[in-house]
Amino acid sequence: MSLAQILEIFAGGRLPLRFTAYDGSSAGPPDAALGIELLTPRGTTYLATGRGDLGLARAYIAGDLEVHGVHPGDPYELLAALADELVFKLPPPRVMANVVRSIGVEHLRPIAPPPQEVPPRWRRVAEGLRHSKSRDAEAIHHHYDVSNTFYEWVLGPSMTYTCACYPNLEASLDEAQQNKYRLVFEKLRLKPGDRLLDVGCGWGGMVRYAARRGVRAIGVTLSEEQTAWAQRAIADEGLGDLAEVRFGDYRDIREAGFDAVSSIGLLEHIGVKNYASYFGFLQSRLRAGGLLLNHCITRPDNTSQASARGFIDRYVFPDGELTGSGRIIREAQDVGFEVLHEENLREHYALTLRDWCANLVAHWDEAVAEVGLPTAKVWGLYMAGSRLAFETGGIQLHQVLAVRPDAHGGNGGLPLRPWWVP
Repeated sequence: MSLAQILEIFAGGRLPLRFTAYDGSSAGPPDAALGIELLTPRGTTYLATGRGDLGLARAYIAGDLEVHGVHPGDPYELLAALADELVFKLPPPRVMANVVRSIGVEHLRPIAPPPQEVPPRWRRVAEGLRHSKSRDAEAIHHHYDVSNTFYEWVLGPSMTYTCACYPNLEASLDEAQQNKYRLVFEKLRLKPGDRLLDVGCGWGGMVRYAARRGVRAIGVTLSEEQTAWAQRAIADEGLGDLAEVRFGDYRDIREAGFDAVSSIGLLEHIGVKNYASYFGFLQSRLRAGGLLLNHCITRPDNTSQASARGFIDRYVFPDGELTGSGRIIREAQDVGFEVLHEENLREHYALTLRDWCANLVAHWDEAVAEVGLPTAKVWGLYMAGSRLAFETGGIQLHQVLAVRPDAHGGNGGLPLRPWWVP
């Protein structure tokens, strides 16, 4: 059988796009606007040996598979077509045996993946136990120390790598990111003279937003490149008297008595088993009546396996873990926080990713020159796929607001109703 015939068998004869292969075979609608082209025998090996989306990602990133009809910086339309219409089914054993013979045993032996891929979890022990300080540092380095210049092109002026909050559908990405910081600032009831701790602070966007409004803010990140960029930005804005970004682990923060703690996009890296110690530590940094705002990606339920798999774990977020908002709220409550409010910004993250992909497309040539074609393709694939997941509810984004009560259950005199503008 040809490669196209094999694909048609697995797809049940329903291919929503045009498939062509190096053996000269093809399948799918001849006039399809979207297409996939398998270029090399190595690509066949990747497809045959990679589980789930991993084989497809390996072949694509290595250059053994090309996509047509979409830009590599934003392959959203192709991924949407595959998700909507393509359902793989295993053929009967006799047909499967013929498939194996046609592919060839040599293509069923795993080969080295592209160099952009990190080892499987069981081989990462050299970097320490999962979510130890050393291994967390290595995971953060893999994802966030790509290139500040690359991130400037993708993220835009705000240099904010978390979900924005769009005040309306016409708002720009930067307007939406500033609106997100405004929302966090207001939820935390910050005012001039207050003290804020921002854990996992990224490039210091929240720290600088708060400092511009008279708040003394400390941020901490495990990324050396983020630290250097944030420190320069603080100096350039003349915010050094109020703002500080440190390179290090949040667990090394010794100051306490903060009026508020913001955690924007960090919990995904903590590990579900460590939630209790995480929330316990953040509570210990707050004064009685102090507020915590946790902003993170979640699963739509509280029972799915937390660990990321396949492409996301090996190319994007090593050791990342997601769970449902219910589990997060429970863990915060169990260490003594009183949860005041939560909301889901899932659709806002889909819009954020749409705009990040548009930025990557606009700066594609520069991005490829900066980080290399394989890494640029990883980011296009990851962001477009994540956009699709947020649109369809496969993942969500929840903000949880909580207070540290005093010894008598008091909350510091908070208003009876929400005090922020949505």
